[in-house]
Amino acid sequence: MPLKEFRPLTPPQRYKVLPSFEEVTKKTPEKSLLSPLKRSGGRNNTGRITTRHIGGGHKRHYRLVDFKRRKHDVPAKVLGIEYDPNRTCRIALIQYEDGQKSYILSPAGLEVGATVVAGAKVAPKPGNSMPLSEVPLGTAIHNIELIPGNGGKVARAAGQQAILSNRDGEWALVKMPSGEIRRFNSNCYCTIGQVGNRDHMNEVSGKAGRTRWQGTRPTVRGMCMNPVDHPNGGGEGKSKSGGGRQHLLSPWGHAKGEKTRKKKKPTGTFIVERRKNKKR
Repeated sequence: MPLKEFRPLTPPQRYKVLPSFEEVTKKTPEKSLLSPLKRSGGRNNTGRITTRHIGGGHKRHYRLVDFKRRKHDVPAKVLGIEYDPNRTCRIALIQYEDGQKSYILSPAGLEVGATVVAGAKVAPKPGNSMPLSEVPLGTAIHNIELIPGNGGKVARAAGQQAILSNRDGEWALVKMPSGEIRRFNSNCYCTIGQVGNRDHMNEVSGKAGRTRWQGTRPTVRGMCMNPVDHPNGGGEGKSKSGGGRQHLLSPWGHAKGEKTRKKKKPTGTFIVERRKNKKR
């Protein structure tokens, strides 16, 4: 998907890089697949802020995306590619032979008029869904189930893909987008191909206002706060010693870079090889 740059007629346009939306063929969403979406402002059911920097933003409807693909061996035609404000990738509107419509994540290369199908004995084409036991080795996949029948959970963001590297009995070894190699039940379904909108990571908002439209509030550095508000706060002026930069901590006192994953987490038994740290 190509990106669009702008002439620097105003300061925000100087660095702004936005998608061209050339792949989007349908502007109005399917009303039968919309659901209300209430904004929480990052607060839980007691009113306390549990996730910071959330608030404001444009109103949205949630698109009911079919992550399970339980309509097996029934071909569906792609009616259009749409923009989804709730996720980084595009979504595809499909219609089955019986007239039922559904949304799926749009993989790279999927075009309007193409036919997609889910099932155990389908061709490994982009957009088709099949169990890991039937996928050819070395195939790029996305929307992978962690538990058979629970719907896809892994590799759903823009540009994401996992690689089916091997099979060992009833287990399939999948190389995750992070580089981690993990075991999955061979009966878990996945979708063939790489998630579309691969250039999403290269987008540049250009101005703070656009970030506010997307529902993200400003982030204040800890060293600019008072000691009562943050472990890095305090000090006389821009301090590096008397309260400020020397404690690289989170607001709750955790050291930056400290591993927070539980050492005895039950799902750790499915990890065959940890992800490799990138060389700096």
